Amino acid sequence: MIKITENENSIVFGVRVIPRSSKSEIVGEYDECLKVKLTSPPVDGEANEELIKLFSKTFNISKSDISIVTGQTSKTKQIKIFNLSSEDFKRFL
Repeated sequence: MIKITENENSIVFGVRVIPRSSKSEIVGEYDECLKVKLTSPPVDGEANEELIKLFSKTFNISKSDISIVTGQTSKTKQIKIFNLSSEDFKRFL
């Protein structure tokens, strides 16, 4: 199960990124994190940008409401999304 921390107006959860995949998609769970495949390579922040774009499209929210809290250069990241409840998060998935 994905570990989600909910604050007043945001949620924080872990993501495990697999870069250089054939398709960008959310594929399931990995060690209490959301597992995400991305087509971009992990170079110059391209994978991070694509991750934010994918979440923006998936959850139908602005890219400015999404931030990477930790793990800018790691495959395992902590993502913070404003204006999204944990119930809405689970419903989209």
